[in-house]
Amino acid sequence: MTLVNVGFDNAVALERIVAVVSADPSPIKRLREAANRHQKLIDATNGRRTRAVIVTDSDHVVLSSLQTQTLVQRIAELRG
Repeated sequence: MTLVNVGFDNAVALERIVAVVSADPSPIKRLREAANRHQKLIDATNGRRTRAVIVTDSDHVVLSSLQTQTLVQRIAELRG
């Protein structure tokens, strides 16, 4: 299993990532609220501002304080 660092020594399994999106759009905010209601929200921001949202194949939503582009670069490097 390959892990992607999403900030502050937190990691997500590379194989489980479906999407990495910006946290600002309204549909993403609604997705975040729905995940929170269903207890599928994981906050990996360590109290910082949420800049990226990672959606997994298990419908978990992971919040990251890293820029979306930073996460995409890390994923691309790992996938080679």
